[in-house]
Amino acid sequence: MFEIIRESFLNLGESISGGWQLLSHIWFIVLPPVLYYLFKLIWMDFVQDRFAGSLDWIMLEIIPPREIERSPQPMESIFNGLTGVYKGLNAKEIYVDGAFTLKFSLELVSDAGTVHFYIRTTKQNRGLVEAHIYAQYPNAEILEVPDYINNIPKIIPNKNWNLWGTDFMLIKPDAYPIRSYRWFEESVTGKMIDPLSSLVEAMGTVGPGQQLWFQIVIIPEETNYYNSGRALVDKLAGRAKKENPGVLSGVGKDFTDVIKGVFQGILSPVEFAPAKEVKKDETPLEFRLTPGEKEAMKAIEESMGKAVFLTKIRLMMVGKREGFDRSVIGAFMGGIRQFSDSNLNGFKHDNTSKTYGIHWGGAMRALYRQRKIFQRYKDRDPVGTKFFLNTEELATIFHFPDMAVVAPSVRKVESKRGGAPANLPI
Repeated sequence: MFEIIRESFLNLGESISGGWQLLSHIWFIVLPPVLYYLFKLIWMDFVQDRFAGSLDWIMLEIIPPREIERSPQPMESIFNGLTGVYKGLNAKEIYVDGAFTLKFSLELVSDAGTVHFYIRTTKQNRGLVEAHIYAQYPNAEILEVPDYINNIPKIIPNKNWNLWGTDFMLIKPDAYPIRSYRWFEESVTGKMIDPLSSLVEAMGTVGPGQQLWFQIVIIPEETNYYNSGRALVDKLAGRAKKENPGVLSGVGKDFTDVIKGVFQGILSPVEFAPAKEVKKDETPLEFRLTPGEKEAMKAIEESMGKAVFLTKIRLMMVGKREGFDRSVIGAFMGGIRQFSDSNLNGFKHDNTSKTYGIHWGGAMRALYRQRKIFQRYKDRDPVGTKFFLNTEELATIFHFPDMAVVAPSVRKVESKRGGAPANLPI
């Protein structure tokens, strides 16, 4: 037994020695790429953290007008305006200055049943945000307020506070749109049912000492929805282009056919197979597609060409352990499901982020996930599962509710804003 162990160690030593000798001859080939990528990773983290630290972030609370008789479409115009922060960055700005496209955080918050609308942005972009909001909602009020997260202990959960949270992800690929506000219309009266009403009503039921946070971090992107959308439409219509096989794959196929033919000639008589006729389906596209496929194709084509944002969505409930009622989460999730359509897209839990733990060490794993998602929410960090939403989809899930939403929980402007008369004496 001792001899076997000794022999194993000797073999291991010889292997290590041989590997080291090989590395000593080719180190100038292997090490530079490894060290380059390692240096790039560390350097980019350093310069981007430095750039992020130089930004001055502010929290704006938007108090919507008391009477809004408009659909979420004005909010889509606001999101189109926010794409103005996107600019092409050169190599120096990216790799030396650590610059990146600035983000916005859209937040719908219920504090003990009182619902607030927030937009977190940099101080330099405050004018941009205010200009586009006032252009669409002239009677709204925009106030700079302290970050509500500062009212919560820095480390939760703890013995007094509890937390539940999750990230969201899309059910299907990004090119499939969610059920947007244009689908929320009564067929008889033609009136729109505000898709945000059920979410606001659910948030209005949050009890004392409890808070429900819904966060949407958006980053303007130059990604063109047309390309991915057109590829998906062609696939549904049966017009998807076949991938051009490479030269090596063709050679491999020919070689396989030759070997197969040789063995068939030896073992059986040679037979020449008749050439197969490829019949093209002449049935019109309208009759080849199911109603669901037609609906999906129409929605995809209508969403193509719109401005898009790289999006991160989170939901979190925090509050005192006494009276911590998770039934509100179920009501809110019911409202989220109204944006889903079996033929289109929708939202679902990202199970890798949900604050729970099972099997061995479940309590410790749940605690780790709770503190991780809380810190990411606090930093408005878009890390994790992200996806693309266009301006219409964003306007559907974040807009100011119309006057049909009578929930007293929504804070609204008490009186209309107006300018001074032009004929006042000076």
